[in-house]
Amino acid sequence: MKPNATRSPSASSPTLLADVGLAADQVWAALLCVLVWLLFCGGLALFAPAAGAQTLPSPERRELKDKVESLLHQQAMPQAEPTANATPWRVEVTLGQLDSRLRLAPCDKVRAYLPDGVRLWGNTRVGLRCEQGAVRWNVFWPVSVKVWAQGLVAVVPLRPGALVGGADLRLAEVDLAASTSPAVLNAAEVVGRSVVRSIAPGQGLRQEDIKTRRWFAAGDPVRLVVKGGGFSVGSEGTALTPGDEGRCARIRLDGGRVVCADPVGERQAEILL
Repeated sequence: MKPNATRSPSASSPTLLADVGLAADQVWAALLCVLVWLLFCGGLALFAPAAGAQTLPSPERRELKDKVESLLHQQAMPQAEPTANATPWRVEVTLGQLDSRLRLAPCDKVRAYLPDGVRLWGNTRVGLRCEQGAVRWNVFWPVSVKVWAQGLVAVVPLRPGALVGGADLRLAEVDLAASTSPAVLNAAEVVGRSVVRSIAPGQGLRQEDIKTRRWFAAGDPVRLVVKGGGFSVGSEGTALTPGDEGRCARIRLDGGRVVCADPVGERQAEILL
C-alpha cells in the first residue's frame, strides 16, 4: 500500500469548492456580501444616538425656550444714541426653533448664556449648556433681533451708476440690523453720489449701496489738520494714495514725513488724536 501523499492547501481548494458545489467566484461574491453587511451594521452603530439620549419632548423643549426668553429679558437691547432729536428704536425679538430631530441626554441643570462675541443684532443665537448631567451637551437656540428706526428708502428704482437726488429718497422705518452694512440715515451723505447696485422702490439704502466718495486723487495737494484735546494743527502735504471716504490715505508732509489720515472733504484730511 502506498502512503497517502500530503496535500497542500492550494491543491485542496478546488476539491473543497467542488464538494460544496460552488465555484471560486461565487465564494468570493458571498464573502463580499458578508463584509458589506458587517460594515453597514457597524455604520449604524456609529450613527446611533448615545445611551440615554432621546428626541426632545415638548415639555423639555418649552423649558429650554423659557430659559432663553428669561436670559433675553435680562439683556440690554440696542438703543439709539442719546441725542436731543433721537427717535427711540423699536426692537423686535423673535425666537427660532431647535431642530426637531435634535437628541439630548437628560440633564439636571441647564444654563442659558450669550456666547463670547455674540451681540443681540440681526440673526444671532443664545447658548444652552448642560452643567449637571451624564452628558455635558451644548446647543444654540436661533434668535432674530430686528431694530426698527427711521432710515432712507428709495422712492423710484435706482440703477447702478445713477446719481441719487433728494427727490429719490424718503424717510421710512427700516430694520437697521437687516444687513452688516449700516443703514443710510442722512440724505446729505448720499445725494449727488452714485449707486453701485439696483435698489427697488421702498428698499432701504445701505452704505455699501453707495459708491465711495473720492475727495482727492494721488498726487493732489492736501490740507491736513491734526485735532486733539483742545488743539488743532494744520499742515500741507501731497497725497500718495487716493483719498476715498472711510479709508486711510497716505500723505507725505512738506518735511518728508508720511502719515495716514482720514479724507473728510475736497482735498482735505484729518487725524484725530
